[in-house]
Amino acid sequence: MVEDPRLVLAALALCVVVSECLARYTALRHAGSSLLVIVVGALGSNFGLIPAASTAENPVVVYDLVFGYGAPLAIFWLVLRVDLRRTLSAGLPLLLLFGIGAVGTVLGVVAGLALVGEGAFGPSTAALGGMFAATYIGGSANFNAWALHYDVVHQGAIYVGTMAVDAGLTAVWMIATIAIPRLWSRPGASPKVDAPSEPESASDEDIDLDAARVDPLDLALLLTLGLGGLWLTDEVVAALAGVGVELPSMLVLTTLALLLAQVPAVARMSGANLLGMLAVQVFLATIGAYCDLAAVVELGALGGRLVVLASVVIGVHGVVLFGATFVMRGDPALAAVASQANIGGGTTALALARGIGRRDLVVPAILVGSLGTALGTFVGFAVVEILL
Repeated sequence: MVEDPRLVLAALALCVVVSECLARYTALRHAGSSLLVIVVGALGSNFGLIPAASTAENPVVVYDLVFGYGAPLAIFWLVLRVDLRRTLSAGLPLLLLFGIGAVGTVLGVVAGLALVGEGAFGPSTAALGGMFAATYIGGSANFNAWALHYDVVHQGAIYVGTMAVDAGLTAVWMIATIAIPRLWSRPGASPKVDAPSEPESASDEDIDLDAARVDPLDLALLLTLGLGGLWLTDEVVAALAGVGVELPSMLVLTTLALLLAQVPAVARMSGANLLGMLAVQVFLATIGAYCDLAAVVELGALGGRLVVLASVVIGVHGVVLFGATFVMRGDPALAAVASQANIGGGTTALALARGIGRRDLVVPAILVGSLGTALGTFVGFAVVEILL
């Protein structure tokens, strides 16, 4: 297994190369590179070629940097290309579907705990119920906060097992939500998904602006804006927290990028889409790497119960959300992005929106994901109070 940070980063980049080649030159092109890069990353970690996760005991610097800097930079750069008129038209329907998905998650927690039994995880049962409710309403940003609050981090087997199961099923659900809009063929539904035979990372407009000419000056300015934006976001969040206002950092970062996107000189910069999509692909490869099957197998019966619980939560969530979309004759691509905003959070929702060719859903996905981060915390507390 490679452990040197330089080789780990090179391996993640190679995952992107392999997935792009498979998506462009083989029969797997219909799967799309966003799905394939997750699978390639998962194969790499499960065959012991790259680390499976970054933990306090065994930190992987590259993975921490991808989650801490790579994913936020991807959001920032991609938002610089957003058309606000298209974004606003998609906002309310996505918010409705996100709410339906949150209800499905809570029902899934109730059903999952009923299936595995009230004492399946001992005194941690209620805490795990709240943890899964919070995590699968607002994404993994809520996972460690809940583990710390209920002291699950000091219950080694349960914490490690829950982390492995959460990462694995989040990757599986990402694959499912990429595939569902393409497989949806219900008469009357009109999924707006770009042809997967073309590279997913760009529409024709993106190709003209980014592939035709990538100016080193623009790339340097984009790096300056991106890294400066991350710093300014942290400063604003800290300042607001000092006066008692808690605001998700993704919301601040997205707002900053949106404001910059309306400046003509910024909008004309080449390379924002390419940088953003490269960062997203590396992020997805890292998500795949976290899908550690061996860690779950080693837990034995406890791991099995965790898999059952998490699978039921996500399964019920999916049935409720996509069932409601079917009844309302809605857009399955919109439902898929809303679902990913629930299960994975704003970053994975953004990756999905780009992966299925829905540039109009990029900002709504991030904003709804930020809402879920806050909402998931409150719902998780409510679930624990009900279960205790």
